[in-house]
Amino acid sequence: MTHDNCIFCKIIAGQIPSAQVYADDDVVVFKDINPAAELHLLMVPRRHIATLQDCQPEDQALLGKMMLLAPKLAAEQGYRFDGNALNVEGNGFRVVMNTGPGGGQEVYHLHLHILAGPRPWKRM
Repeated sequence: MTHDNCIFCKIIAGQIPSAQVYADDDVVVFKDINPAAELHLLMVPRRHIATLQDCQPEDQALLGKMMLLAPKLAAEQGYRFDGNALNVEGNGFRVVMNTGPGGGQEVYHLHLHILAGPRPWKRM
């Protein structure tokens, strides 16, 4: 998939509507249209990078920003990890970045999944 026909690039450009929950100069975050969990956000860099494997040393700050932003957004949506309440459903969240077909990547624009709530992956 090229930049010209990338669905995430079109969402970022406003050509395709999305339920956006956050945006800044570097990333856009929106609700997944086919959620795998009660909370399923997608964090997408504005700059088109096909996969995690395509990241370069100059992308280190972007990747760090994405990882630090994920807990903040999860907490704003009502999901945070409280270390004093272990084994409580809804106490925490999951961050996933799929890479390549074997890694489950379906859209070739780097993106981070933020998932929380009752989990279909519980037995994985």
